[in-house]
Amino acid sequence: MSTGTCPPSVGRPRAFDMEKALEKALDVFWKKGYDGASLSDLTEAMGINKPSLYSAFGNKEQLFLKAIELYEKRPCAFFYPALQQPTAYQVAEHMLFGAATSMADTSHPHGCVVVQGALSCSEAAETVKAALIARRRNGELALRERLEQAREQGDLPTEVDTAVLARYLGTVLQGMAIQATNGATPEELKQVAQLTLDNFPRR
Repeated sequence: MSTGTCPPSVGRPRAFDMEKALEKALDVFWKKGYDGASLSDLTEAMGINKPSLYSAFGNKEQLFLKAIELYEKRPCAFFYPALQQPTAYQVAEHMLFGAATSMADTSHPHGCVVVQGALSCSEAAETVKAALIARRRNGELALRERLEQAREQGDLPTEVDTAVLARYLGTVLQGMAIQATNGATPEELKQVAQLTLDNFPRR
């Protein structure tokens, strides 16, 4: 854990746990979206004042992007760890079932903050929206490269278009995120995951 010390507007400097504060900010952004989360919402949840927020994290946009970095490194993160699985099928399996479990987990807001954030950003938050879209594209590219490796190793049929397959899996994951936000249960999302796997190309 890292600890930062930032001066409040009046009185002695106030120490706070930056990682815990960032986790609280992530919860607010996840529930309300980037535009819906006000500075008052954020500072109240984080237990700090505005000068402390600016000093430790920069502006609201920088705070959001730091929260997204934390989101992608959580212990329950499933996307990038899935790429380490030994076969293409297991990559997809780990990714899809990980999404089904994580996105509908009742211990945190449902869905995916990256997907929801990009969908709900206004024109005023175009920079944030562009950053989220870039993250999704980078993820799709990493998945495509992993699938290309699998094809070269004979783990996927040679006729498989890895770009289309990566885009297809990404589309399913984004759809699952929206379904989770709308109240789908882990069991319902696992049914979607299994149907996707039933049609996954294998040698």
